[in-house]
Amino acid sequence: MKISVLGAGAWGTALAIQAAEAGHDVSLWGRDAAAIEAMRASRRNAAYLPDSGLPASLALTANRAEAIAHAADGLTIVATPMSGLRETLTALPSTQRVLWLCKGFEAGTGRLGHEIARELQPAMRVGVLSGPSFAQEVAAGRPTALVAASEDAALAQAAVDAFHGDRLRVYTSGDPVGVEVGGAVKNVMAIAVGVCDGLSASAPDAPGLNARAALITRGLAEMLRLGLALGAKAETFMGLSGLGDLVLTATGDLSRNRRVGLMLAQGLALPQILQQLGHVAEGVYSAPTVLARAREAGVEMPITEGMVALLEGRLRVGEAVERLMSRDARAE
Repeated sequence: MKISVLGAGAWGTALAIQAAEAGHDVSLWGRDAAAIEAMRASRRNAAYLPDSGLPASLALTANRAEAIAHAADGLTIVATPMSGLRETLTALPSTQRVLWLCKGFEAGTGRLGHEIARELQPAMRVGVLSGPSFAQEVAAGRPTALVAASEDAALAQAAVDAFHGDRLRVYTSGDPVGVEVGGAVKNVMAIAVGVCDGLSASAPDAPGLNARAALITRGLAEMLRLGLALGAKAETFMGLSGLGDLVLTATGDLSRNRRVGLMLAQGLALPQILQQLGHVAEGVYSAPTVLARAREAGVEMPITEGMVALLEGRLRVGEAVERLMSRDARAE
């Protein structure tokens, strides 16, 4: 199969590596021509995946039109941040088969990926590829399971054909709404769990593992409530893109969103945290939009609300925890 991956960050590069090693004809596009040339010379993506070599068969290009044409009869993977999805979809022909990797709500419009695609390219065959996955582990060939979600069953199956193998398993879903809500909300919850874990390491009377379990569980409940309000299926949130991705992102040391929470608990200012991270932590940017969509839908999301107030500097770390713990008792 001919596959084009648009976006040469960590996740796009990792999937391109796996598809090329599986024997597919893969082209990886990046917007920085100098970085692409360096990758071509060294056969490594030094900025994002320095420990993973690039297969000799993996083509590299800084010419997006060339990459788009390469997958005209194959599969196009959009591996940009959510902020780049709209522009990328606009540039693609409506005949292209497209899956995106980005997770979150679009800033400004509050739309999920499938809503953006419906607005821009109603005739395009589209879907989302998501699930609990750190790019470093996928690139290294460590066992991983993903879910390809689309209302087009043949497109979801194309993702299986492209990426499913001994080390990377791909399941299919007909619920792109649920998969996208899970991928967006789990990043916000990972910040909250990072804050909890950071505080737990600093004082004996601070929140501990019990609080972490409560946050993950109640975070899943928030995710489910919002998903159902937006038209998702409840069972999706018990799967890879719901519970699976939430647990990984909230507890894994490779999670950038979790690291944001840990550093907030240490008293670092958000601009300083983002500078240290160097890469995108989607939860920081999507949290206000998640909350806005929840309020629009009449859905209560207290953890999300607390994280937005914390990220915007309206609450201190300790105050955010106290606010959550002082809520009235109610039926679960």
